[in-house]
Amino acid sequence: MPTTGHHVDPRLLRAFLAVAEELHFTRAAARLYVAQQALSRDIRRLERELGAELFVRTTRQVTLTADGERLVPYARRVLDAQEALLAAFGQARPLLVDLNSPGLATGRRVLLRARELAPDHELMARYESGLTGAASEVLAGRLDASFGRFAGLSPALRAGLDHQPVRLEPMAVVLPEDHRLAALDAVPLDELAGEAVYAGAGNPRTPEWTDLARQLFEGRGIEVASPGPLAVGEEEFQRVMAKWRNPILVVVGFPGMPNTVLRPLVDPVPLSPVSLVWRKGLVHPGIDALRRAAAELSAARGWLRRPARAWVPDSDVAMMNAHV
Repeated sequence: MPTTGHHVDPRLLRAFLAVAEELHFTRAAARLYVAQQALSRDIRRLERELGAELFVRTTRQVTLTADGERLVPYARRVLDAQEALLAAFGQARPLLVDLNSPGLATGRRVLLRARELAPDHELMARYESGLTGAASEVLAGRLDASFGRFAGLSPALRAGLDHQPVRLEPMAVVLPEDHRLAALDAVPLDELAGEAVYAGAGNPRTPEWTDLARQLFEGRGIEVASPGPLAVGEEEFQRVMAKWRNPILVVVGFPGMPNTVLRPLVDPVPLSPVSLVWRKGLVHPGIDALRRAAAELSAARGWLRRPARAWVPDSDVAMMNAHV
């Protein structure tokens, strides 16, 4: 096997061992809670980095090459050493997971399931309001993971982060209970023409959400409401929104507010892309548990399926498909 000067990501070795032990890509992908296509990409990447073919693949079977057989004990020793290191240091540190805002369901469900999968590890919730704000904290090491629209981050932020698609979350509007559209069960998007809809404009922690709104409203006669006073905390946010009386762009799981109604948007159904986001190179059993939980819930609940007449920005679709 040729030598290489590159660092070999332990995640690639874990993928290799799963395939080596199962000799079946579908079973290995299920064991790792990843898509089979993503697993195949990881194996190809490891083969490129090592300069060696590790498996012989046919339509009937998968077998190890001589180099693959030779790699098995080395891979096991590396991963055993990593586990020993985590036992000595990494497992003692809580994993800090940003859920954006209290009451939002997707990240919270993933976190609760991850705690069930890794009961011996402490996964602590934090609330940073938006992914852009959280991403800076993740890169600085003050947070470990967050949830949100990865394609909405700047390239400079994305360069230091990795992500796993979790959900395409249907979007909705919060309306004053006496609004002209409040009596509808669902609001056709074009019915918002002429409205100024609040979407976090001016909030430096949530530009990815404002950008999603602008793309959704473009050409429909809907305005993004002008920046106003930045409300901190649920009570202040509700007070300011009640004073302004603008419709508020949210997701369907947004928590209720006094004197308002929440109505899903339709024709088309706009979807907010949600990914689990973490710092590249981060090794922690809590991240493994979060990734497993996200994959499990996404598959069980159909979170990544797109309904008929759905709307998602092309840039987000491309970025999410790269991880499918």
